[in-house]
Amino acid sequence: MNAAMNFTRFRRAVGASLIAGAFGLAAAPLAVSPALAQLAQPNGPASVADLAEGLLESVVNISTSQTVAGSDEPGVKPPELPEGSPFQDFFDDYFKNRQGEGGGSQKVQSLGSGFVLDAEAGIIVTNNHVIADADEIEVNFSDGSKLKATLKGRDTKTDIAVLEVDPKLKKLKAVKFGDSDKLRVGDWVMAIGNPFGLGGTVTVGIVSARNRDINAGPYDDFIQTDAAINRGNSGGPLFNMNGEVIGINTAIISPSGGSIGIGFSIPAKMASGVVSQLREFGQTSRGWLGVRIQEVSDEIAESLGMSSAKGALVSGVIKGGPVDNGTIQAGDVIIKFDGRDIKAMNDLPRAVAESPVGKSVEVVIVREGKEQTVTVTLGRLEDGEKLASAEEDAGKLEQGEDAPVATANVLGMTVGELDEELRAQFGISKDVSGVVVTEVNPNSPAAEKGVVAGDVIAEIAQESVSTPKDVLDRITALKGQGRKSALLMLASKSGELRFVPVPMN
Repeated sequence: MNAAMNFTRFRRAVGASLIAGAFGLAAAPLAVSPALAQLAQPNGPASVADLAEGLLESVVNISTSQTVAGSDEPGVKPPELPEGSPFQDFFDDYFKNRQGEGGGSQKVQSLGSGFVLDAEAGIIVTNNHVIADADEIEVNFSDGSKLKATLKGRDTKTDIAVLEVDPKLKKLKAVKFGDSDKLRVGDWVMAIGNPFGLGGTVTVGIVSARNRDINAGPYDDFIQTDAAINRGNSGGPLFNMNGEVIGINTAIISPSGGSIGIGFSIPAKMASGVVSQLREFGQTSRGWLGVRIQEVSDEIAESLGMSSAKGALVSGVIKGGPVDNGTIQAGDVIIKFDGRDIKAMNDLPRAVAESPVGKSVEVVIVREGKEQTVTVTLGRLEDGEKLASAEEDAGKLEQGEDAPVATANVLGMTVGELDEELRAQFGISKDVSGVVVTEVNPNSPAAEKGVVAGDVIAEIAQESVSTPKDVLDRITALKGQGRKSALLMLASKSGELRFVPVPMN
């Protein structure tokens, strides 16, 4: 993504750069968006006034404050505006808490959006980044009333937080989640939120795309919309035309921080499950398969004898995990999980995370070119993360021994058997076995694929190797089969595995 396309979490935070963006937007000529221009068309909604009127009361503004250490620099000054500018009061309020002589601690305030999900229990949903590191959280309602809120639970992976207010202090009106799976590209949607502190703002657009992966987290599956959403809309709801929440607005792509018609919402299907767990347990409890995975490229698919690139390639198995018994092995390609097709690597983490801990599921894998079905009992992701971290730390602490007898040159690499000297030289863990790469020609296919000295070749085309001769024999055999590339399973110094297809032509 180039510099003009910035991925932005649009929590409204106090700062000069944000104000500059807001001022730039305010100063720009007004224009009617294509989506709004089509509202008068026969096939679009003639008006959304009735729908908006019934929903505004359920959407709230989230105000947070945080005490931060001051600096020796003087307070930030607001921009100079033309005399009589209608934005003068807006900027004065915005910068009020930034004035001062500098030094010492100061309170920074931020604004976001949210919505009431359960009126009787006082449950409010927003984004985690809206309330992250907050000392105080206050919920502001459309009628001007305010209530202090407490954090009931948060999930950093999906950027969702659940707040709780006392429902005895105010009568609340709730909205409910809808079925985001029924959304179609082109469906009308409505966003309500608190952009730039302007609470109760209603915008309308369509679903521009679904299943977007914007590299924001491990479970990216966003709804893309052109409904105008800006900084401060974070945590606010995206409604369908039935008044159901089908998404939680969480991010935009923008060169200036303002809306350019590319916004992203967490789908209700994902959000509802996370919210339920946060309400009940205060934390999430996701299924865990216990494997490390990577994308199946065309080259890897060809190397494995697959007709097309699909699924998730298992690059490693976590010790002590659910499949550490050999049920699933490094080099397997997972193409179906519990009845769900795994078309791409990112499909697998979402499918596993949405499955209950302890559930027994069927997993379809491709091993040595053949499909087979295995049964796995899922563990708990949060426990698995601790195991993976401990395994990585242990690998970094261990160094070892062994003994070399020969070297060979192949695919632009010099390889040799591991001995104590080479293990010490490259800091290779004693648990790592295979053939060590001692040198890589910078102009070779191996170098282009990121192979470096110190990598250890554990397998070639799903067969283990332990000597340089094994490496030469496997490469010769693959060439004899007409393969265009050799699939190397490489171990890092600490034992982490990855697959690399190296061209052999």
